[in-house]
Amino acid sequence: MRPLALSIGDPSGIGPEVILQAWLRRDQDKLSPFYVLGDPALLAARARHLGLDVPLCEAEPEAAASAFDDHLPVAPLENRLTDSAGQPETVNAAGVIEAISRAVTDTVESRAAAVVTAPIAKKPLYDAGFRFPGHTEFLGHLAEELTGRPATPVMMLAGPDLRTVPVTVHQALAGVPETLTQALVEEIARITDRELRQRFGIAEPRLAIAGLNPHAGEGGAMGTEDRDVIALAIHALQEDGINAFGPLPADTMFHARARAGYDAALCMYHDQALIPVKTIAFDETVNVTLGLPFIRTSPDHGTAFDIAGRGIARPDSLIAAIRLARRLSDNTDTIK
Repeated sequence: MRPLALSIGDPSGIGPEVILQAWLRRDQDKLSPFYVLGDPALLAARARHLGLDVPLCEAEPEAAASAFDDHLPVAPLENRLTDSAGQPETVNAAGVIEAISRAVTDTVESRAAAVVTAPIAKKPLYDAGFRFPGHTEFLGHLAEELTGRPATPVMMLAGPDLRTVPVTVHQALAGVPETLTQALVEEIARITDRELRQRFGIAEPRLAIAGLNPHAGEGGAMGTEDRDVIALAIHALQEDGINAFGPLPADTMFHARARAGYDAALCMYHDQALIPVKTIAFDETVNVTLGLPFIRTSPDHGTAFDIAGRGIARPDSLIAAIRLARRLSDNTDTIK
């Protein structure tokens, strides 16, 4: 069994400690083998600081599975990391980027089954010259660089009872109407439909499409985007045999009875997608990147610098990300 590749994320955040805790819960939560792209010295120091009994071993992907029962396997980075819990350091940017790049490379080259990323903070990366808006865009760049084929990464938040996909992501709300085009809605919906079939094993995905404006625009009385952009996209999708419907008023889409009627909800902006899924199951929701030639999952939370190193961070979302990465990997292998 190929192991999962975990990138350490920002070492000043809670990434290192939730990784350590996840390994300690490997038997309890029936976790398949993983290894960490990280700094063994930093992980060992964080384990001592938190009083966690986690034996480490340096191991490349090929040896990780056999070591996993007794040790947390760590593939050392060339760029060492500074241990400063709660205080993000620009000097760590090179190691953070290296960890992500190597995890993706290992997966594309079939040494690992999937990528699981611990949270990163954007500002220290920007201060070091990182030129991508965030994790998702960087993953798309790596996919294109390694495979030579274009990739359109799409964010999905997947919980036990709800999956949501934001059509526009890290963008100021004021700019959403201008960005929202029929072509964009169609592209995101087509990628979501394809990935639900190919990786989630859903034969006939049902896509609920949210409106942008209150009451989905009230026929143009509260904005024309729902009528002139979203509805046209839905019609085109239906013409191609995709089970998409809407635009729906977002305020009635997320109660239990409504959720039973679809497999994923496409939302028009960031908070419209993330608020409901995190409210329903914050500790069990996973960030999944669709549209890539490899599987990538991540916890649904951030670096949590304010609690880093205090021993109170919960590993539940990372554990959910590890479990979903394995399930998607197994599904993909079965479908292929």
